[in-house]
Amino acid sequence: MNHSLTPDQDRSVAGTRELLPLLPGVDDCLQWTCHQSGLSALPRSFVKNRVRRFVDQLRRAILDGRISNGRELEPESVRRKLAAYLLDQFRPRLRRVINATGVIVHTNLGRSILPPEVMEVLQTTGSRYSNLEFDLDTGRRGSRYSLVEELLCELTGAEAGLVVNNNAAAVLITLETLARQKEVIVSRGQLVEIGGSFRIPDIMRRSGATLVEVGATNRTHLRDYQQAIGERTGLLLRVHCSNYRIIGFTSEVGNSELVRLGHEHGLPVMEDLGSGCLVDLSPYGLEKEPTVQEVVASGMDVITFSGDKLLGGPQAGLIVGRRTIIDRIRANPLNRALRIDKFTLAGLEAVLRLYRDPAQAMERIPTLAMIATPEKVVAGRARRLLRRLRRDLGDKAAFSLVKTVSRVGGGAMPEQNLSSHGVLIRPLHMGINRLEERLRQQDVALVGRIEENQLLLDCRTLADDEIPLCHGILKSVLA
Repeated sequence: MNHSLTPDQDRSVAGTRELLPLLPGVDDCLQWTCHQSGLSALPRSFVKNRVRRFVDQLRRAILDGRISNGRELEPESVRRKLAAYLLDQFRPRLRRVINATGVIVHTNLGRSILPPEVMEVLQTTGSRYSNLEFDLDTGRRGSRYSLVEELLCELTGAEAGLVVNNNAAAVLITLETLARQKEVIVSRGQLVEIGGSFRIPDIMRRSGATLVEVGATNRTHLRDYQQAIGERTGLLLRVHCSNYRIIGFTSEVGNSELVRLGHEHGLPVMEDLGSGCLVDLSPYGLEKEPTVQEVVASGMDVITFSGDKLLGGPQAGLIVGRRTIIDRIRANPLNRALRIDKFTLAGLEAVLRLYRDPAQAMERIPTLAMIATPEKVVAGRARRLLRRLRRDLGDKAAFSLVKTVSRVGGGAMPEQNLSSHGVLIRPLHMGINRLEERLRQQDVALVGRIEENQLLLDCRTLADDEIPLCHGILKSVLA
């Protein structure tokens, strides 16, 4: 095969190679950084490593033809790019984001944010010793699980409780404990997939259980479960479809009926609630969803749900139910691999304590407070942001108020909208995609959503003290 260059290609390569002598020297770059505020304080080993990488990237850009003009290698241009590169490389990768998407429990943006009093507890837990596994009454080794079990039982009405690192883990360890090498019967319409490609059939295979599907996608009857029960059946499973809806000609077996059937055959019955909630949110404009307390009261033997979605706490998988079953799950060796750390325990306990007063929970837990915020309050927030933007940036972009809808998010309550208000931005001197990109690249990123070639900032998910910050970020980018 002939790999020789054509004359034109050969001249092009020669032209780009002529730029190589213009590359800055690594030592010169290092010397320059020593005298620049904002760069001189960076660790020298870090700067040396990144300067070499920066110069190598310039060299590759020349050889690839991405740099073909000597002006791009002038000292002032190179130094400006180097400074931006070093600062970008040094800043933390996990950074603060202002959520103006209108999605309250935003999976990609960290899900639920925690109340101030919870952050105070985390500060103390991280900076001081604690009784994580030390019984202060007996002076002997204790169990970390006992720190929140009593609270869980008090709030849900369950006999016992356990916490692992997320709800997928809660489902996995429960299935592995109760149904390994046995059959688990579940309605075909409940074989859900959630974010990150987590599928009920996949997690069931990992647990060593065998899936037995019953019914049709839209209709499952009690007789379907009855006919499927056999000698190898180990568990009846119900999965609450919190992230999608089947509407129209549908039918599902209720909890009480399923529990009655399971107990007639000596089988435990489990419900995976997904995004479980401890308060009824229907007074705030959302459809009625079963609370954890209601599911426990229906007689379910074991229930799993998330701690970081509608509950509004840290990431965790909560398991509540009958003591005999929870004790078996707790004794599973897999529990050691799935256990939570002191920060999760501290944060979860602090959030659960707020639920002792449901009115306080609705006010203090940010996830619930955003859901419950009256529409007129959100509208006022949008007007305040609009006034600031029009005052200082009216010649840079067109701004307008818009009535919109927010979502709960986190795989919870699909197709349920919360009335909201926001600000639409149409930049006059840059494209909408460029604006969206630059807002994401700020030290504090601002994330909204693009609708009809305009950027929408939904004010339901903005805190009052973030209005000035949004204004400052937009001013920096647009001006």
